[in-house]
Amino acid sequence: MDERHKTSKHPPASCAIVCRRQRPEQVERLLAGVTTGRPGLLVYLIEQGPVDSLRALAGRFGAHYRHQRRNPGHARAHNLALREAIAAGSAYHFILQPEIQIPLDGIGRLLAYMEQHPDVGLLAPRVHYPDGRLRPLCKLLPHPLELLVRRFFPLLHRSSGRLARYELHGSGYTRVMDVPALSGCFLLMRIEAVQRVGLFDERFFQYFEDVDLSRRVGRIARTVFVPHVAVVHEEGSSYRDWTMLWHRLVSGARYFNKWGWLRDEERARVNARALRAANPGRAAQPGARPAGTDVSP
Repeated sequence: MDERHKTSKHPPASCAIVCRRQRPEQVERLLAGVTTGRPGLLVYLIEQGPVDSLRALAGRFGAHYRHQRRNPGHARAHNLALREAIAAGSAYHFILQPEIQIPLDGIGRLLAYMEQHPDVGLLAPRVHYPDGRLRPLCKLLPHPLELLVRRFFPLLHRSSGRLARYELHGSGYTRVMDVPALSGCFLLMRIEAVQRVGLFDERFFQYFEDVDLSRRVGRIARTVFVPHVAVVHEEGSSYRDWTMLWHRLVSGARYFNKWGWLRDEERARVNARALRAANPGRAAQPGARPAGTDVSP
């Protein structure tokens, strides 16, 4: 076990940050946020690209630095850090995108929640845009037609109410809730649970690796949204980037090949349970369709 874990009063924990063309000041801000007051936290900084521009910055914060000239994919990069964290004895592991801003007490409060709730396998905080607007990142398990309408007919998706349903708006994002698919921009995982179901599936180069992991962990533990810790995420939309769109489509096809396309009984069951919890009064409304019915938009 790492010497810092032996001397820390906190539960042994680690975090991984994968960077590609991020501004150094952005990464520095995140490193300061996760290390302040957390001397026992193991930090893994993985930089992808031809130049190791963040090596000195990692050294300043005591982070374990890895440089990858080529991009092996999001899942593979994070698994590299995860395996090292497991070998070092971590009980909890954070997945953080470099654009995240986290309050100084955020790491400690989330770890305390995991310590107090041993049935939780994955956890995500509330996420905001820099201007303070909520980013509704809690989602149902996806249906391929749902994603098709969401991507190519966004106004129809919103006006029909399906966007609000898919993103669990009925919850108000104001209370703890079990969520079928948590966003990989910020995840806290219980190492024991992830070891039981397996690490990130490396067939997903980018996108859907978080949905896939949420789904597998959700079979043995709770996957939970916790609103009392709020972080800021600066990332913009990738929908106008054709390379990212290609990765999204390929990963989507791999996800549905793995779990099922139009027919997926587990998806229907898990989504129904999440919708009942997010919209407790809906089932009582006359003529309401049963929550989570697995149908096309």
